[in-house]
Amino acid sequence: MILETIDWISVIAFFVISLVIGIVVARQAGSSVSEFFLSGRNMPWWLLGVSMVATTFSADTPNLVTDIVRQNGVSGNWEWWAFLLTGMLTVFVYSKLWRRSEVLTDLEFYELRYSGRAAAFLRGFRAIYLGVFFNIMIMATVCLAAIKIGGVLLSLSPIQTLLIASVVTVIYSSLGGLKGVLITDFVQFIIAMIGSIWASYVIVNLPEVGGMTNMLSHEAVIPKLNILPDFNDTETLIPLFIIPLAVQWWSVWYPGAEPGGGGYIAQRMLSAKNEQHAVGATLFFNIAHYALRPWPWIIIALASIVVFPTLESIQAAFPHLDPSIVQHDLAYPAMLTYLPHGLLGVVIASLIAAFMSTISTHLNWGSSYVVNDVYRRFVNPEASDKEMVNLGRLSTVLLMVFAAIMALYLENAIQAFRILLTIGAGTGLIFILRWFWWRINAYTELAGMVASFFIAVYFEFVHEGLGFDPIPNHYRLLLGITITTGIWFVATMLTRPTSKEKLREFYLKVKPAGPGWESVVRNAKNDNIDIPEVKNNLSLQVLSVFIGSITVFCALFASGYWIYQNTMPAIVLSLISIGGGAWLVAMWRKLSG
Repeated sequence: MILETIDWISVIAFFVISLVIGIVVARQAGSSVSEFFLSGRNMPWWLLGVSMVATTFSADTPNLVTDIVRQNGVSGNWEWWAFLLTGMLTVFVYSKLWRRSEVLTDLEFYELRYSGRAAAFLRGFRAIYLGVFFNIMIMATVCLAAIKIGGVLLSLSPIQTLLIASVVTVIYSSLGGLKGVLITDFVQFIIAMIGSIWASYVIVNLPEVGGMTNMLSHEAVIPKLNILPDFNDTETLIPLFIIPLAVQWWSVWYPGAEPGGGGYIAQRMLSAKNEQHAVGATLFFNIAHYALRPWPWIIIALASIVVFPTLESIQAAFPHLDPSIVQHDLAYPAMLTYLPHGLLGVVIASLIAAFMSTISTHLNWGSSYVVNDVYRRFVNPEASDKEMVNLGRLSTVLLMVFAAIMALYLENAIQAFRILLTIGAGTGLIFILRWFWWRINAYTELAGMVASFFIAVYFEFVHEGLGFDPIPNHYRLLLGITITTGIWFVATMLTRPTSKEKLREFYLKVKPAGPGWESVVRNAKNDNIDIPEVKNNLSLQVLSVFIGSITVFCALFASGYWIYQNTMPAIVLSLISIGGGAWLVAMWRKLSG
């Protein structure tokens, strides 16, 4: 497509705003490491919450949702909707614990929770593993989406797209630190939501689609509409509904939905003004991420089934594209080519915003690991703030370069999504139990991390090469979870526990709840050390997790039924969601107090 002047105005204006924000806050961001990576620990809940939502709305997310809907219908989204349970645990249980820890990064947590050389090694190794390897993989999937969008909408080559999209992002991320990222995220989220909602309205009313009623009655769309899967079709029910809800949400580590919190979500909680703001930020994030945002993407995905029913039809419409990247996720940018000029510029700016918000967060997050958990911890403990900020800016640039290179070797969004799920399979329970059971130690995490990685590599690259029959993705996931869990549990029982002194220090500082810490309190008393037992309301927190999940799911379903023009269930679900929302606000205030 050829953009007109009105389209370029929107795109250029957005780039200018992003650069100005980075330049304006650059001086304050560079004043200290805490300012660069945590914004001085003084951020309000609404800004942090919006930033979390903006970060998880990356350029590849609409493509991923489109891929899922076209292949498995709307109900296929349970593959990621199930992570809401993890999110609500973070809201009502982990957000306060993270804020109390007062660490600079979530990896610094390891030497707060565990003792000895194993804890130090774990911190350094995961800084490289997550902050560099895993982080680059995540950013590569976002860059892949940018490549497809640039190829379809602007006829750009992959290298041209990556150069244009990443330069501005690197500049404002390296200058403005986390505060620059947060403020830019706020602007980017508003633009992204306006673009996606407006685009879905226009696309549904295209002559090729014929309006909402015609789309919903189209013979190819009808089988894709169910929000819940067919309970008689076990071939789809098990991998897309039962496993995500019963197993995946608590057993798999995935960025933005880590069991026990972590990654850039933990970074946002650590930068909050206090515990109440940490809880409020994560609550807003989960409501917006799961209940408010998915439907514009789903609507465009359903419309794409009418316009581009097959991959061959997409390839025929865009013959200049490399056939290797013509997958179902390409249907989303393909539908955007039907937008009129003016709106097209806004939507392209919104997709650039989605790309930049995610990439900037991952650059700052990964850089914080390199600087705080590798360089300052192991290379130069006496490094000045200026030196570490400069290193943070340099590592930001290098991470972007490596992510762009890896993006050239990926093919579609769902491929990368499932690879990441497999790599994290079986480790999620560790990140939950380490807050509730004193016996979890550094060797637990090392064993789980190494086992899950090599199991994922085996299934992805070795298994079929040895002549074995392919294993479906959901069985790979279950096997990975089972084997990894068994390995880390045995490693826990066979290795030395964390020292009594470290456990007591952690218990006093973070105040974790549950019976898993009773022996720590009892042993301290036997040693004539007075450790007050933490008074907690864990049962109320768990109830809040349950009601919060029901509330958000009802809001999600209500939105769908309003769109489907199915009034009665829409009204009932809306009322349940409103009631649950009022209860959640009350619980937020009570639990925070």
